[in-house]
Amino acid sequence: MSAPDEMAGGLTETRPATAEIQAIADKVKPQLEEKESKNYPIFKATKYRSQVVAGINYFIKVQVADDDYVHLRVFQGLPPESQIILSKYLTHKTKEDPIVYF
Repeated sequence: MSAPDEMAGGLTETRPATAEIQAIADKVKPQLEEKESKNYPIFKATKYRSQVVAGINYFIKVQVADDDYVHLRVFQGLPPESQIILSKYLTHKTKEDPIVYF
C-alpha cells in the first residue's frame, strides 16, 4: 500500500535526489540539450517530487550552473524498464524555487 503522500494523482513531498533520480535525469539530459541547443557541463539532480499516473511523473530540480537550475518533468511508463521521456521543462529556475506541477 502506498504512503499517504503517494496517492494516485498527487505530488509527493519534495525529497533529496537519490542516485536513482540522478540516473533518470542523466537519461533525459541529451533530450534537454537538444531542445535547448546547448550543453550542460553541470547536471546535478538536487531535489525531486513524483506523481503516480499510468506510470510515474518525476519532477526533478537539476543544477546546471552555480546559480542556475532547470526543472524537468520526466515520464516513466510501466513497467519501470520502459522508455523514459522528458515531457516538459522549465529553465532559469533558482535553488529556492519550489518544485510545482507544470
